[in-house]
Amino acid sequence: MENKPLFVEKQYLGRDYGRISVRMVMAIFCFAAYYFSEGREGTSDLFLVVGTGILVVSVIMMFLLHYQTIVQNKSIILNGLWTTKVVKIDLNSIVNIEKIKYSPYLINNPVYNLHQKGTIKFYAGGKDAIKLTDRDGLHYIIGTHTPSELEQSLRLALKDAKLSFNKNAS
Repeated sequence: MENKPLFVEKQYLGRDYGRISVRMVMAIFCFAAYYFSEGREGTSDLFLVVGTGILVVSVIMMFLLHYQTIVQNKSIILNGLWTTKVVKIDLNSIVNIEKIKYSPYLINNPVYNLHQKGTIKFYAGGKDAIKLTDRDGLHYIIGTHTPSELEQSLRLALKDAKLSFNKNAS
C-alpha cells in the first residue's frame, strides 16, 4: 500500500478554456479575413494558412502534458514535461494546507516551478489551487482542476506522515 498513489492528476498544456477561446477567435478571424478578402491572391492565402496552423497547433497542444501531480509515500511529486526536473515536496515539512483561488485574472500563463517572492507556483489550467506552507515559510501554489480531492489526499498523507513520525520517535 506504500507504493500506491493517493492522488494522480495530469495537467495538459492546451486544455485551458481561456487559452482555447483566444486561439479559436484568432483562427476565426483568419478564416473570416480570408473569406472577405477581395483579391484572394498572394496575401489572402496567408490568412488561410495561418488559421489552419492555429487549429493544428491547438489540437497538438491539447495532448501535451505540462505536469503531473502525484501524492505518494508521504510526499508530493510534480513531474513536468521533457527537460524539467522532478520536484518532490516532503509532507513532513508542511505546516499548512489550504484551498485558494489561483488568480483573479481570467487568463493565466502556464508555469512550472516558478519562484517568485517566496512562492513556488505550478499551474496549467483551472481556477483553483492548493497553497502549501512549509516550516521555513515558503509557499507552494499548485493549480488543479480537482482541488477538493487534492486537499483531501494531502491531509490524509500528512496525517499518515505524522502518525509514522510519532511511531518512529517513540
